[in-house]
Amino acid sequence: MASERAGIARLLRSCGAVKFGEFTLASGRSSSVYVDVKQVWTDPGRLRVIARAFAPRVGRDDRLAGMELGAVPLVVATGLETGRPFLILRKQAKEHGTKQLYEGEVPPGARFVLLEDVTTTGGSVLRSIEILRGAGGVVERVLVVVDREEGAAAALNAAGVVLEPLVTLDEVRRAAP
Repeated sequence: MASERAGIARLLRSCGAVKFGEFTLASGRSSSVYVDVKQVWTDPGRLRVIARAFAPRVGRDDRLAGMELGAVPLVVATGLETGRPFLILRKQAKEHGTKQLYEGEVPPGARFVLLEDVTTTGGSVLRSIEILRGAGGVVERVLVVVDREEGAAAALNAAGVVLEPLVTLDEVRRAAP
C-alpha cells in the first residue's frame, strides 16, 4: 500500500500534474500548489494506474458516481476495471430535454461510491452527495486521487461520509519529480 501511494505521488509529479506558483482553487482558496489530475487522465496508461488503484477500494458498493468534468474519466475507467455501472453528475441541470442533474440510473437504495480527482474543502463532493441522496441513492464513501487535507475529510464526516484518498498533497509534495 505504501509503495502504491508513493508510485501514484511520483506519477503525479512526473507527468506535470503538480504545479507550483500562485493559484486560486475551486474552493476559492489561494494556494502555492495546484494539482491538475487532468494531466493523468488524458493519458490511457496513467489513467489505468489510477483506475486500478481505485478498483479494489470500490468494495461492495453497487455503483460509481462522479461530477463532471474532473471525475468523468476516473469513473468511466474504474467502471471498466470493475464492471460496475456508473452515474455522471452535472454541476447544473440541463436546460433542455429532461433537465436532469445526472446521467445514468439511480435505483432506490443503490449504494454509490463517489470518485473525485482532488478535494480541498469538500464543497463539490458535498454537492454530489446531495444530488445522489436526493435521487434515492446511498453514499457513505468518497474515493479521491489527492486530498489536499484542508477540511474535506471533516466536512464529509459531518455528512456521514468517509473520505479515502489514494494520496495526500503532502505525499505528492515529498515525491521526487
